[in-house]
Amino acid sequence: MKADPTNWLLEKSNPSVQYFALTELLQKPETDPDVITAKNEIMHIGTVPKILSKQSDQGRWETPDRFYTAKYKGTVWQLIVLAALGANKDNEQVKKACEFILENSQDHESGGFSIWRSAKTGGGRHSGVIPCLTGNMVWSLIKLGFFEDPRVERAINWITRYQRFDDGIDHVPKGWPYDKATSCFSNHSCHMGAAKALKALAVIPAQKRSAEVKSTIEVGAEYFLLHHIHKRSHDLNRVSKPGWLKFSFPLMYQTDALELLDILTLLGYRDERMQEAIDLVVSKQNDSGQWLLEGTFNGRFQTNIEQKGKPSKWITLNALKVLKRFYS
Repeated sequence: MKADPTNWLLEKSNPSVQYFALTELLQKPETDPDVITAKNEIMHIGTVPKILSKQSDQGRWETPDRFYTAKYKGTVWQLIVLAALGANKDNEQVKKACEFILENSQDHESGGFSIWRSAKTGGGRHSGVIPCLTGNMVWSLIKLGFFEDPRVERAINWITRYQRFDDGIDHVPKGWPYDKATSCFSNHSCHMGAAKALKALAVIPAQKRSAEVKSTIEVGAEYFLLHHIHKRSHDLNRVSKPGWLKFSFPLMYQTDALELLDILTLLGYRDERMQEAIDLVVSKQNDSGQWLLEGTFNGRFQTNIEQKGKPSKWITLNALKVLKRFYS
């Protein structure tokens, strides 16, 4: 550590970061007065209230059918941001947004989440179910208090049944959803879909993980460890995608090395195959102890979040969480 940025993260100007710094870095309990204050302020200061101010009475953003295709202003994307920022799960607007996605995006037949709404059957169109969206929605809904909902349980079962972590297999899987989502499931599984699936399963409380969930976590974690997080598994001298070396927030359907480390360390992994990615994180800290926002979709969000090329409280928070878990 070149410097300690904790006091910067605890500033009241960003109550979401303040809340997570208190609870995840300083290990303060939910009953701590500062934690309670920060958690309450999330709904009144900054990004969360700005997003909610643009929500329609139906619980959506943009038009009903473009919950996914309106990148990144549709309802899907707002749910991801609200979950990441720690929005209050008891807030009626938040609950209405979750219900809108469950009613319009979840495929009644399989439990996965679709990029299109079905005009014939209601819910999500069966042919539009994809893994990254399903993972993102399961993660968001769990974070926003819907873990006990049977509809979320069905979506978790979709992940454990259909999600693949293939690393250059000879025979491409056949049947639904593999025949439809060919860019997601081929000889090599899509990294983004695999990442979001594992991310979703990682936030299921450990004591409530089924045998199927535990097994899928083990397979998914080994897949990313085989890649040393951000490398090509069949040539570890090569980076899979240069963009994964640039840290962004929020990531939407994309991933990067920091997010993958966040997922694995949350699951308790401290494998030597993570070390190169850990070293990458450490190398990016500036002399003030901060990390920069290297990638962003600002201008395409409902409201901008931080500034590209500037010190980022979100990237700094996430980097410190990863390092704390890895070296503890």
